[in-house]
Amino acid sequence: MSEQKFTHLHTHSHYSLLTALPKIDALIDAVKRAGQDSVALTDDGNLYGAIEFYKKCKKAGIKPIIGVDFYVALDKKEDRRAGIDNKRYRLVLLAKDNYGYKNLIKLVTTSNLEGFYYKPRIDKELLKKHSKGLVAINPSFSGEVTFLLKTHAFDKAREVIKEYKEMFGKDYYLEISHHPEIAGHQDLQEEIKKIAKETDTPLVASQEFFYINPEDRAARKTLMSIQSHVDLGDNGRLTDEKDDFSFIDQEKAEEYFKDSPDALANSVKIANDCNLEIELGKWFFPKIDLPEGFTANDALEKLVVDGIKEKGLEETTELKERVKYELEIIKTKGYSPYFLVVGDLMRFAHENKILTNIRGSVSGSLVTYLAGITNINPLEYNIPFERFLNPDRPSAPDIDMDFADNRRDDVIQYAVEKYGKENVAQIGTFGTMAARGAVRDVARALGHDYSTGDKIAKLIPMGSQGFAMTIDKALEDEKDLAKLYKNDEDVKEIIDMAKKIEGNARHIGVHAAGVVISPDPLVEHVPIQYDPKGEGKIITQYDMYSVDEDGVGLLKFDFLGIKNLAILRNVVARVKIIRQINIDI
Repeated sequence: MSEQKFTHLHTHSHYSLLTALPKIDALIDAVKRAGQDSVALTDDGNLYGAIEFYKKCKKAGIKPIIGVDFYVALDKKEDRRAGIDNKRYRLVLLAKDNYGYKNLIKLVTTSNLEGFYYKPRIDKELLKKHSKGLVAINPSFSGEVTFLLKTHAFDKAREVIKEYKEMFGKDYYLEISHHPEIAGHQDLQEEIKKIAKETDTPLVASQEFFYINPEDRAARKTLMSIQSHVDLGDNGRLTDEKDDFSFIDQEKAEEYFKDSPDALANSVKIANDCNLEIELGKWFFPKIDLPEGFTANDALEKLVVDGIKEKGLEETTELKERVKYELEIIKTKGYSPYFLVVGDLMRFAHENKILTNIRGSVSGSLVTYLAGITNINPLEYNIPFERFLNPDRPSAPDIDMDFADNRRDDVIQYAVEKYGKENVAQIGTFGTMAARGAVRDVARALGHDYSTGDKIAKLIPMGSQGFAMTIDKALEDEKDLAKLYKNDEDVKEIIDMAKKIEGNARHIGVHAAGVVISPDPLVEHVPIQYDPKGEGKIITQYDMYSVDEDGVGLLKFDFLGIKNLAILRNVVARVKIIRQINIDI
């Protein structure tokens, strides 16, 4: 690999929802093909893809630089005046180290929980509190300094530069980019260079990208049309627009910034300054109230011993050996806190007459039976423990807790009250552009009649459980669809475009069951936000794969709301009233 002379520091993945195309794998592949050994991820106002990006970069031998392209309020992040405060500046922040990464998490979280107005926003007051460990870059298009230069407010621009340098010191840069196809842009870059020299502020060369290949420009415009619900219509299909926000390689960067070698070199300097190492796979268990002098292992063992007496079981050799064997594995793997928390949640449900059930391989655990988690004695039914947990199993135990769906929120609220509202959140999950939905969205965005998109979508089979149908698979399996694609130009256009956005993240929502409980405030581990649907639910910006054992190490507790349990509880109550019969489910 030749010496790297340029690093991409202002990049977007499909986690810049409905604004950019690249999936993380495609982004990393482009970097590797270009012979570059480092790259940043700076999605719009979020850290959705940070852990996936970090892990995949490490695996590919690429240095990951984690950042955010922040929205900055014109004044205070709490201001919400219509027509004024829905306008924003942008600021790119990159984590130099773990301290900077934690500050990114806190900035993203506060921007969502306190500063959201159309977009999640930070302000300078917040920046002053969380500037340590960060590199700040004023974007060449929409940074505050750039805006002031556009409006010829040169004195104010100098003031703002001074303000940011007081926050970030030598880690504050003015970005320049190369877009001669955009009227006036290159003249503006010359103004940026001029004020950088006047104020002794370093420049950095950066070519922000939203897609990998120039020909994917129309696909990005289509995505943005889907987001804004505006039809692109038939007016030239964007062919008369020439802006190019595609990925560039090292040679292209050297050509574009040949007149600014220092700015080019600074992109690599910043990459060298960013040396974040995130500790992954280390567990962070919830804090549990334990009797004085007790460890979590001691508490679990006492719960089990008490359970033998409560259930009136005979302490046979088989029972003693089984208990000893299971406890040894649980203790060795360090999972006692998990069992204690699940036991506590189930105890709360039973005491509050919330009908519960535990399914799956956990029924093979005698420890969970004695701890009041399950209600089946595995010795009676000869159910093996090893399918649930064994010395060779690398992953954590997974206990699905079923609750009557009309009382599930009561159990989550109990967890919030017991373990702290700052320590508990539901897990975020991403809805993606599935084959059928992508076709319908694209057809509408390109200005076709609803019936056209609907006709194509109905020819794409539904995916089965565990198998997502893709457009390519549908074309292969469905002869009518393949024929239509071959013979109808509109259909071909829609399908070709839909394939480019298929699988992209469309929105964030709430995982059906997953809840995380942290020993300390969640913002020490994950960025959080409100559920976009409202209802005031707090959710993690990291999905279950980034939160759990291969990620930041917060155990996922599965709270499933089951309608049938609510029905059964209602039936039991009615039978008691009508027939005076007590039914033990």
